[in-house]
Amino acid sequence: MLPCMNKQIFGIECPGCGFQRSVSFLLDGNFIDALKIYPAIYTLIFLVGFIGASLVFNIKNSFKIKIYLLYLNAGIIIISYSYKMIHLIH
Repeated sequence: MLPCMNKQIFGIECPGCGFQRSVSFLLDGNFIDALKIYPAIYTLIFLVGFIGASLVFNIKNSFKIKIYLLYLNAGIIIISYSYKMIHLIH
């Protein structure tokens, strides 16, 4: 696994910390653990899949759907990161 530069320099995790471990859990078939480590993993996979499909197929309103999925992912990442940081402090 690649080390997190943010964690090495500042001592705190970044919003992307856990993504590699989550993918590793997915590849091992540990779907619940993948979700616990990085809650946005499934919506990110869906987003990447949708972007790939929209490149191949002409999907109606694909731009709006991509924007919605981007906001959804950003929201999940921000909320889960905030939750992690709040519980790290306490």
